[in-house]
Order: sequence, then structure tokens, then C-alpha cells
Amino acid sequence: MPWRNTDDPYRIWVSEIMLQQTRVDQAEPYYQRFTDAFPTVHDLAEAERDAVLQQWEGLGYYSRARYLHEAAQTVVREHGGTVPSTYDGLKSLKGIGPYTAAAVASIAFGKAHGVLDGNVIRVLTRVFAIEEDSTRSATRRRLQALADALVDPDEPGNANQALMELGATVCTPRNPACGECVLEPVCEAADAGHPERYPVTPESKPIPHHDIAVGLVFDEAGRLLIQRRPDDAMLGGLWEFPGGKCEEGESPDAACRRELQEELGITVETDALFYTLKHAYSHFKITLHAYPCRIVDGTPTPEIDQPMQWVTVDELADYAFPRANRKLIEELKRREYAPSLFD
Repeated sequence: MPWRNTDDPYRIWVSEIMLQQTRVDQAEPYYQRFTDAFPTVHDLAEAERDAVLQQWEGLGYYSRARYLHEAAQTVVREHGGTVPSTYDGLKSLKGIGPYTAAAVASIAFGKAHGVLDGNVIRVLTRVFAIEEDSTRSATRRRLQALADALVDPDEPGNANQALMELGATVCTPRNPACGECVLEPVCEAADAGHPERYPVTPESKPIPHHDIAVGLVFDEAGRLLIQRRPDDAMLGGLWEFPGGKCEEGESPDAACRRELQEELGITVETDALFYTLKHAYSHFKITLHAYPCRIVDGTPTPEIDQPMQWVTVDELADYAFPRANRKLIEELKRREYAPSLFD
């Protein structure tokens, strides 16, 4: 892993932010691409936010990219471009919580702070057969105390990385390789013969599904209307085609017309359905229905925190979009689509 071959705190920080919600094999190409584009904290701080989001596109949880960008600007502005070397200094930066602060402090600066990510939680709850719900704050405090007590003060970075990678490669969620594990002699869950019982978590709820209708709003020059999502929304800062959720009993084309009236103050005529795709997020699934549209009344007037642009299909590549919208863009290019609404 490339972030294991550097002592640059900036690059270690970037890797830990990426790994918060992403598997190692998924994160590695994004890490390479991101650090090629922004090799230093100064480069990241000076970049336009849209450029940062474009490099992050497809990795998900986009608030991580926005916060990383803001934190880099803080490091340059308030710390002279030097990443803070203490746990508290790191934790003061936007987007850095206890886990990331401990990881960067231990790996980059040799500070004895135990990390507590999903892999470490799984190892510790199995070794100590912790019966309490691992998502509860009290249980997390107990686990953090264990991680801090167990970390090697002489080599905290290596100790933390070893524990994380033990969880990722040996003490796996399903079919853990207990016979290959160096902690098996002291592991209470392995001794009892049911390691997969841990960590204890609440019962999963059914994953909801939403039908989403979006408008491919064309002007007479063949340009498309796109809008940027509010920073405080899911996928904040990314661009999208305007639209929203279908209400109960509402057809997607009716939802498309209603949403564009509510969001932008325009009345549109819809053409035949252009494309339908399914996409899964971490906590819900969607079916996206896209309709070519022509404005028949009104002028698009977005909310102040949702700026809009008219762009050509080729220019869509210059903007950062959610993955579902990107699939739609690829289909527009593949078909070399031109609307029939103005014929």
C-alpha cells in the first residue's frame, strides 16, 4: 500500500480520510490519483473545490473531500503549511475525529495513541468477548481505553497498523482464519468457538428504496441545465441534473415536472423516458428516471446555495457528479443524444 511507504503526514492523513468508509483495494487508485493531482498540502489548499471533488468522484462520502480541503487551507493559513503533530492539534482540523487523529499521530509522528477503526473493534471485541453493543458510546469508550492501553509506546504506528491489518486480513467479519492468528491463544471468542458473534451490533433495518425523477433540461442551443447540491446535503458540492423523489402514487414524469416547478420555478414539457438506472448507496437504493425536458414557462431561478449552469454534453466532464448521474452522462455521450423537443 503506497501510504505505508511514506512518512509524509499529509499523505498519511489523506489515506486515513479515504479509508474511513472505503476498502483498501477501492481506495488505492483514488489515493494515487489524488496525491498526483495535489502532491502537497499547499497544492490541496490552493485548489478549487470543484477540482478536489472531481478527483474524489466515485469514492463517495463527499463531505470527506470538502472537509479535507478546508482542513488543508487551515493548515496552510494557521500552521504555516505544517501538519500538526499532536493528537489534539490534528483533532482540531475539520473532518478529523478521534480515529484519524490517533492514526496520523501514531503513524506519522510516533505518538502513543490507539486507533479504533472497524477492524480494530472487531479484533478487540473478539479477544475480550465484549457482549455490549459495539455502536454505543459507552462501549466505544471502553474499546478506546483498551486500544490505548495495548498500543506499543515504542512503535505505536506499527502496532496500530498491525492490528488494523490483522482485522482486515485474518480476523475478518466472516470465516476468520483463527488458526493463523497470533492472538488466538488469548482470544476468548475463538476459545468459545463463535468468533463471528462479535462485535455485537443492533439488528439491521430493511434498506429503503426511492424512485428519483430528474430532468434533462435542454435549451434551444442543445445545452443542459445542471445544478450544484448544497454543501450541507448528502453529496454536497457535487453537480446534478435537477429533480427529486417521487411522491407516493406519483408517476416519474409527473414528479419530474413538479420538482422542476418547485426547485427552479419553471414549467416544462417532458419527452419520452430517456434512461432508467438503479444505484445503491450505503443506506438506501434508488431507481433514477431521466426525462428530456423543454421549458415552456418561466426562467430557472435556483436557491442561493444551489447555483446552476448551462453546459454542453462535452462540458459535463469538467464538473464533479455523483456516480448515478455520471452513468447518465455516459449514456448521453454513447447515444450522441440530441433532443427532439425543438423539432
